[in-house]
Amino acid sequence: MGTSAAQGYDEIEGAECWCCGMVQPPDRMVHLGNHPEVMLCVRCGRWAANQAWAIEDRDRSGPAVSLRDALRNARRYVVDQGWHHSPVFGGPIRWLGKRLP
Repeated sequence: MGTSAAQGYDEIEGAECWCCGMVQPPDRMVHLGNHPEVMLCVRCGRWAANQAWAIEDRDRSGPAVSLRDALRNARRYVVDQGWHHSPVFGGPIRWLGKRLP
């Protein structure tokens, strides 16, 4: 008596990100606490964390909040201009973007 892969999840090698649909091994995914069936890839997990940080910053003030807002606006401007796809400047811009809040 055999079972097919469609009947169970034991044979599935990857899990799908609920945000972007990327398939990755389950141990490389972010699992939500009370809903372990909801998984995000690392990239979408970082995006969600940045969105949460922006929401928290709406109710705060100070130099650090102003700096983060300026960085968010600069990032938005760079993406709107398409500079992150530039063959010359794209790599350094993407590298820097991953390391800034």
